[in-house]
Amino acid sequence: MKALVWMLMAWLAVPAVARADLRDVVNAARLQGCRSSARAPLRDNPRLDAAAGWLSSGQSLDAALTAAGYLAAQSSAVHLSGVTGDADVSRVLAAHYCATLVDPKLSEMGVQRRGGDFWMVLAAPVVVPAAADAAAVSRQILALLNLARATGRRCGSKSFAAAGPLVLNPALTAAALAHSQEMAKYSEFAHQGHDGSSPSTRVARASYGPVLMVGENIAAGAMTPAEVTQEWLESPAHCENIMEPRFTEIGIAYAVNLSSPALVYWTQDFALPAPVPAAQR
Repeated sequence: MKALVWMLMAWLAVPAVARADLRDVVNAARLQGCRSSARAPLRDNPRLDAAAGWLSSGQSLDAALTAAGYLAAQSSAVHLSGVTGDADVSRVLAAHYCATLVDPKLSEMGVQRRGGDFWMVLAAPVVVPAAADAAAVSRQILALLNLARATGRRCGSKSFAAAGPLVLNPALTAAALAHSQEMAKYSEFAHQGHDGSSPSTRVARASYGPVLMVGENIAAGAMTPAEVTQEWLESPAHCENIMEPRFTEIGIAYAVNLSSPALVYWTQDFALPAPVPAAQR
């Protein structure tokens, strides 16, 4: 760790004025040299300056980002050789790299120059949902699911009519959270738990009560409620769970592990509770 910090600081020692000048050149090409609609300038990020430094030393883009400590959702790199000044950099970028410069998924940049060579790293940071936002995220997903159920849809080869809304259930949410946390902890993506448990087992463990039918959707790698819901709706089997009219209750949860390749793990647990006997009402 100490060696990594020292090397990172060494790359960050690039003079601030030089970085500022190159940043202005890149944004001028992005905003003026590339003929397209107006967009926000790329933000300077010191870690991406460090990544550009690692790139200039022969590292791959992924290795450079890792060495700089930057967790990227999207990234791209440019290397120009034989450029003699800022005007030359701007001209070449506008002539050959507009697609990269104006990519709406990229929001930050870092640069490095050595003589006539210029390296640029463009990226967008990973933004994962916070644990404190869990309730709000669940409500957002629920709203999207119920919108899909309200209008009906086709899931692969099966057509589903409109269905009634799902209702969030605390016990199902606890079961979903337990499975998401376990997948995140072990970097595993499966309906079978690390301990061999099934979705029905986990719902029972959460004290849901008598149940007639259980279903489960999982996902990994999506970063937002809209993204994960869209992935589920586009997958026939997951879509069928969402549109199944017999399901009336649902639990929704996610867990984050920044050391795991997928980063975010999602679970939906669906259920149709068993009727309560008249004598117990």
